[in-house]
Amino acid sequence: MRTLLVIGAGDVARRALPLLLPRWRVLVLCRSQDSAVRWRALGALPLLGDLDCADSLARLAGLADAVLLTAPPPPHGGTDPRMRKLLYALAKADSIPQQWIYISTSGVYGDAGGEWLDETAPLRPRNERARRRVDAESQLRRLAASRRCVLTILRAPGIYADERLPLARFASGAPLIIDAEDSWSNHIHADDLALLCAAALRRRSGIRVYNACDDQPLPVSRWYRALGETLGLPCPPQLRRAEAKAAASPQQWSFLAESRRLDNSRLRRELGVRLRWPSVLDYLAALARDPARREAILASYAKIR
Repeated sequence: MRTLLVIGAGDVARRALPLLLPRWRVLVLCRSQDSAVRWRALGALPLLGDLDCADSLARLAGLADAVLLTAPPPPHGGTDPRMRKLLYALAKADSIPQQWIYISTSGVYGDAGGEWLDETAPLRPRNERARRRVDAESQLRRLAASRRCVLTILRAPGIYADERLPLARFASGAPLIIDAEDSWSNHIHADDLALLCAAALRRRSGIRVYNACDDQPLPVSRWYRALGETLGLPCPPQLRRAEAKAAASPQQWSFLAESRRLDNSRLRRELGVRLRWPSVLDYLAALARDPARREAILASYAKIR
């Protein structure tokens, strides 16, 4: 059985694990002993290490045939030194992993004024968060080209699930933009992103990028209205675009300012994955039929109000 090294012991990796274990011996890099205990209970083999500490990564060299990268860059700066440390550590072995999957962000495209974008669109990152991802992608591309590795980059938009809904905006009352001036948003359920990670591991050659999104972009305010109606929460106020920018924090505005619609045709054509949730509206319709799940979400909301 081949060995897969998971870098990023988070939610998406956890959701992917049941899909991976039948085919792979799965190693997971964990920052703490508590995390290692949890991953071992799930069937993975934990390795203690920290992407911010180069010395702790030395033991990873030569262990894996493939790597699944779900860990984010550091929270500051325009580059990804974590990726640099990891690649340096893995390159010390006589042979390096020949297959790499990286979850990036669709933020690398920047603002497109609501236009449709496929994977050939130029990268125009507008903030440090996106520039860090561009740097990470570039590092992986150079490695894959020089060492003839298979590289799949999954550019994910807003990831959601019952535990990953944007409840903080409802709690804060931070404004949205009126419909006539609104931005477009794109989404992917965490379970579907996990499914895409497993599917990408079946690729056997070349460097390929995919828009890892569902089939239906939505205006931001429509998404929040639909979510609020499903949960029985009042929607945040809508303001004209300039007024919303003035009222929002820089971080809040960064998620409203950019508008693009992602085309996932390549993903559907080449990876052959049937998404469980082709639209957030399908997800919300199922949520509306499940009062126990709604109550659990509202209990989480009550804790952040």
